[in-house]
Amino acid sequence: MNVKTRIAPSPTGWLHIGTARTALFNYLFAKHHGGTFAIRSEDTDRARSLPEYEEEILAGLAWLGLKHDEFVRQSERVERHTELLKKIIDERKAYVSEEESKNEPGKKVQVVRLKNPGTSVTFNDLVRGDITFDTTELGDFVIARAIDDPLYHFAVVVDDMDMEITHVIRGDDHISNTPRQILIQEALGAPRPAYAHLPLILAPDRTKLSKRHGATSIADYRNEGFMMEGFVNFMGLLGWSPGSDDEDFSLEQLVDAFDLSGVQTHGAIWNREKLLDVNQRWMRKLSDDEFIAQGSLVAPDEAKLRSIVPLLKERAKTFGEAREMITGEFASIFTAPTPDRAQLMSKEPAEFAGVTALHLRAFGAQFAMLHEGMSVEEMKSILMPYADAIPKEEGGRGAALWPLRYALSGQERSPDPFTLISILGVEESSVRIQNALDILEG
Repeated sequence: MNVKTRIAPSPTGWLHIGTARTALFNYLFAKHHGGTFAIRSEDTDRARSLPEYEEEILAGLAWLGLKHDEFVRQSERVERHTELLKKIIDERKAYVSEEESKNEPGKKVQVVRLKNPGTSVTFNDLVRGDITFDTTELGDFVIARAIDDPLYHFAVVVDDMDMEITHVIRGDDHISNTPRQILIQEALGAPRPAYAHLPLILAPDRTKLSKRHGATSIADYRNEGFMMEGFVNFMGLLGWSPGSDDEDFSLEQLVDAFDLSGVQTHGAIWNREKLLDVNQRWMRKLSDDEFIAQGSLVAPDEAKLRSIVPLLKERAKTFGEAREMITGEFASIFTAPTPDRAQLMSKEPAEFAGVTALHLRAFGAQFAMLHEGMSVEEMKSILMPYADAIPKEEGGRGAALWPLRYALSGQERSPDPFTLISILGVEESSVRIQNALDILEG
């Protein structure tokens, strides 16, 4: 059997996490079996469907690497839906009913209802096993608002039939839709696809994930600077287990490993901190050139930018954070600071006036023992003994290290002074210390 799956988003809003995870699992299953992955835009809600939403959904799926083999727009298939509605009406499997409009009391409208045989329906869910519904309570349910205006359930069944979808993989909030759709399939003589219902993605408090728990749109995460590889890796393990302790999976590795037997039945918890950790691991796999290119990182001095990439890999968990660090705590690396006199002296004990300048001169004198290309640890081994020797009653080593770091950076938040000297170079660092001394003595 040629496996064919589909994702059927409605372009009435942005691509959100739940739809993206469902799309990913459909893609993985199809590609694992050498099959076809289709996208169907279910845009029949004429009032709310917008082209910009459809474009954003397709862009989001493309960013995730989920390349489709086929694209269908549901609104372009209304003639086919109408054709089959007429067919099952002629076969007396459905009928037109004149009823009062729910939206306009007193007005009569014609709807199409399916004749429900009232049977018990059982289907095998590839995640949950056999599920049985008594369809009697559904009654003769509406399948179209008019002969040329099919409702969701009818359009879905017709489209799945015509597209030859073999596996319907979707969220478990659709389980209750399945008996209606099976009854429509039987009326149309359509083959029944295999069903697999995925656990919903829940917030950390196990409630339904919503905007109050943070970003839910894929575009938000893309704009925030997440890597496609990190995001896909994290989503692939949301509600699915590879049966091993492996944690890092590329999209290709997920395709190789994916099987519906690994899908869990309980809700999958969205954990932003874990997502950040996974993303950081993927960022650290990049070469320095790849890191700069993928992060769209720019700075006034390219050589200095390259010198701080190891620091960015160590600290940033998204490229957005990396960009903020370049203009934030690392800004002084590219632009000489103008330190504030009071801040320079903020660690100076009142009874030891003038000691801040003394410490800066002492460090400046020791710079003669430093040279370009020296490691951070080597610089630290030369400079740190002076700071360690300062008695606690004189402020301890913080009384010397704070003004050194602040003189070099002009910022309350910055890398440690030894890292700064390594990046700035001994000559530039000496100039900045002298500038701080001039401020203190001016």
